[in-house]
Amino acid sequence: MPNIASILKAEISRVARKEVRAEIESLKKASAGYRSTIADLRRQVAALEKELRRISNGASRQAAEETHEDAEALGTKRRFSASRLASHRAKLGLSAASYGALVGVSGQTIYHWEQGKARPRATQLENLATVRSLGARDVAERLGAQ
Repeated sequence: MPNIASILKAEISRVARKEVRAEIESLKKASAGYRSTIADLRRQVAALEKELRRISNGASRQAAEETHEDAEALGTKRRFSASRLASHRAKLGLSAASYGALVGVSGQTIYHWEQGKARPRATQLENLATVRSLGARDVAERLGAQ
């Protein structure tokens, strides 16, 4: 005759497995629903990020076009060369402070431009172009007047 305790134990474990299985099924369904929702949200985020990049690229292109149009409206675009600045200053025999006074900046700024640590702004480029067009006498007159 079978032992009642072992039969009872087997029946309890069978019922427990059945209950756990039912709970797990509902959890699996909920988990699948959450995964689906998360995937949808990720797709939405990716689409929004893509649109944001497109808009920001368009804005940066538009800003670049506007600055290009502004430069064209002002006249020719000026180029800058640090070595040419240094050679022009040496040709005139001026100190960086004197050359800076002609351009409207400090001597330290002239040094930074010559060493390539900084670049002049557009208005400063126009001032540099003006100074480059001056002869040695004109430079002496302007420095004497200051």
